[in-house]
Amino acid sequence: MSYLSFKLADSFVEPYKEKVAPFGFRDAGGNSLGEITFIRTYSRTKEDDSKERWWETCRRVIEGMYSIQKDWAKENVLPWNDHKAQKSAQEAYDLLFEMKWTPPGRGLFSMGTFVVNGRRDSTPLQNCAFISTYDMTKNDPSNPFTFLMNVSMLGVGVGYDTRGAEKEFVIYEPDVETKELYLIPDSREGWVESLKLKLESYLMPHRSVIEFDYSLIRPKGAPIVTFGGTAPGPKPLMRLHDMIDRILGNRSGEILSDVDIADIANLIGDCVVSGNVRRSALLAYGRKESKNFLNLKNAEVFPERNSYDSANPGWAYMSNNSIRAFVGDDLSSVIPGIALNGEPGVIWEDVTKAYGRLIDPPDYKDHRFAGFNPCVEQPLESGEMCTLVDIHLSKISDATELKRVLKYAYLYAKTVTLLPTGIPRTNAIMQRNRRIGISMSGIANFADNNGRAMLRTWMDEGYGIVKNYDEIYSEWLCVRESIKVTTVKPTGTTSLLVGESPGVHWSPGGSYFNRAVIFDKDHPIVPLFQEAGYTVETSVTSPDSSVVIYFPIHSDALRSEKDVTIFEKASLAVEAQRWWSDNGVSVTVSFDAETEADHVATILSMHDGQLKAISFLPMGNKVYPQQPYTNINSIEYTNAKNQVSTVDMNILYDEKVVDASGERGCTNDVCEVPKALLEASAT
Repeated sequence: MSYLSFKLADSFVEPYKEKVAPFGFRDAGGNSLGEITFIRTYSRTKEDDSKERWWETCRRVIEGMYSIQKDWAKENVLPWNDHKAQKSAQEAYDLLFEMKWTPPGRGLFSMGTFVVNGRRDSTPLQNCAFISTYDMTKNDPSNPFTFLMNVSMLGVGVGYDTRGAEKEFVIYEPDVETKELYLIPDSREGWVESLKLKLESYLMPHRSVIEFDYSLIRPKGAPIVTFGGTAPGPKPLMRLHDMIDRILGNRSGEILSDVDIADIANLIGDCVVSGNVRRSALLAYGRKESKNFLNLKNAEVFPERNSYDSANPGWAYMSNNSIRAFVGDDLSSVIPGIALNGEPGVIWEDVTKAYGRLIDPPDYKDHRFAGFNPCVEQPLESGEMCTLVDIHLSKISDATELKRVLKYAYLYAKTVTLLPTGIPRTNAIMQRNRRIGISMSGIANFADNNGRAMLRTWMDEGYGIVKNYDEIYSEWLCVRESIKVTTVKPTGTTSLLVGESPGVHWSPGGSYFNRAVIFDKDHPIVPLFQEAGYTVETSVTSPDSSVVIYFPIHSDALRSEKDVTIFEKASLAVEAQRWWSDNGVSVTVSFDAETEADHVATILSMHDGQLKAISFLPMGNKVYPQQPYTNINSIEYTNAKNQVSTVDMNILYDEKVVDASGERGCTNDVCEVPKALLEASAT
């Protein structure tokens, strides 16, 4: 591929073709849930219509990564040694193949492709972003919303705040006597421009009514060549335009509120996901003093935005909501909502601005902090994106290997910062900060198996190793050192790939469990597992289009999340924020809704000033059909081993049966948009 300037030696890669990839969560039939995740999410279709094997994905990632380094060195007339780079790349490849480190899902899917390396655009590699609506100006009131739509359509998860309400923008009525026609181009830029025109007609005086011509937009189901998948057709965009009319129309002279801002932002997210291919995740950041913000997901207060009617679906589901707090604040007003449905989350702004790791003295490197990304692990400036990477603790044998793994995880993340995005303002911030986030997965399992003392040692020593690498390689690359380098993210599907507990969380499954996975009923994987004896059921949420397959799994986890108290879950996040993460720790503390709800206030009081952010999720004891995780015992697992058999997956690699879907910007299961709502919003 001409856009890749660096190639691994064929002789080096050849032996890996015969190696068994160490996919995680091997089940009772000898099949791996990790491999299934790889096939459906990351294995790209090649020119011959077959799909990538794991060794090929690793090669694409490493060659893309080192091509960026080489291009940077050559363009800036910096030293470059091909022999040294080849040796380094081979070690990086081996550690990646063994899944001791991995790029985030977006990196696995996009690094080394034309979209990234050919176009020289890092946006498809970025996990998240933040935009403040306080950036609204009289001359450009739509800017935060067009930023949100633009990067969401590229799959980036976006956090936003409601501070635009502080500017008291007046809502105007467009001039019905004059009309302006806009023929919407069949492009991301065209959709974003249509949003800009629609919002300006209400937020700027003396604007014409905008009429849209949707005829150029490709029909639903047409292929999207560049990013893969199929087009949603014009209906999601039509709905967005119509809903903005309903929200802002006939309100001349009123002031734009925080609810208006949340509605517009969430409806943009709803539009983006409606194609059921593009993914989006949002975080709304608001004031605890605003009762309306606290009630955004209260169906009694806002029934329309919380509707589950397929004919008129709501949009409240599109964001996780958090409130701005400071150490010592009275949080009693938010506790009832948290105990009921887990929201809002709490973000301590003063701690975030002042500290990196909480074991270290204040450094105020994040004094420009504006908000968090949807998974709440990266504090960001307005307009900034975040560059992430994972290391997987259960795969790393000892402290010596940890140092080697951290080297290449660091190099991946730092390398991504060498490529610009397509947004000048974002580039200015990212090149100044060079913020990266090396995340640990499997923290809970590691603590259970090795003890908290060893975990603290690995975290503390590992952090020093990363900071040392940043000094060495920033000097070589002639760029600034990164203001922040470590984080803890949820790891979502990459933890399934590796077979690890996600981030700082305990797995819902524990030692023995059935993992229910939903598939389109026509997916070629379905008959393979039916014939192998697996339980396959029609989906209760989308019976016309989907089925659920149950995978019986025995994992290395000693405990599941239901076996761990709310206090232990929160304390592990505190350890990670103290000893490892100088960004944030993504933690959603699950709790038993019947027995632990009263402890939410205690947790917030205990850890006031010891975390940058926290959110909660009531588990409850209700049993509902086709739960993602169902605990089983060892006898049930043994019985399953006698009923199911190994599936020959070669057909899924050797023929173009279905393309990979890629990964959404947010990697937390809590941010997953329910498929039923996606289908409802696309009709």
